[in-house]
Amino acid sequence: MKTITLAGGCFWGIEAYFKRVRGVVHTSVGYSNGTKENPDYKEVCSGKTGHAEVCKIDYDDSILPLDKILDHFFRLIDPTVLNRQGNDTGTQYRTGVYYSSDDDLPEIKEFVKSIAKKYSSEIVTEIEPLHNFFPAEDYHQEYLEKNPSGYCHINFSLLKDEEKQDPV
Repeated sequence: MKTITLAGGCFWGIEAYFKRVRGVVHTSVGYSNGTKENPDYKEVCSGKTGHAEVCKIDYDDSILPLDKILDHFFRLIDPTVLNRQGNDTGTQYRTGVYYSSDDDLPEIKEFVKSIAKKYSSEIVTEIEPLHNFFPAEDYHQEYLEKNPSGYCHINFSLLKDEEKQDPV
């Protein structure tokens, strides 16, 4: 079991997408890499805490290796846009790959370097160690499952049938 934490704009859609990916064992949304201990949603949205909205993903790397997670993630985001994804704007909506194991850094850097050729602008997605993770309030967890018509900037059709979790 491995863990990676991804910031891709509003965390509702990132979580809903990755919960559908074969090999993902658990997800949790929260706030990472900011300066305040245990911030709440209102504090994070103020832009004063420095946190990003993130989805922490526990995965079975024998089924879903890190490069495949990154492939999924970069399908969902525009890595050339700073502090915005979809209609969401602010520093909390920046994109980022926050790793828990230093062993993952070379693979992440190599992946980003290989996809940079696809873009005419510089990739601004942060690549940093995960400094902290504070779970978001309960109502944010699995939000789109509880609120299927909730706002989401993620295109779920980017998930191919052969990549989906097996039905339970």
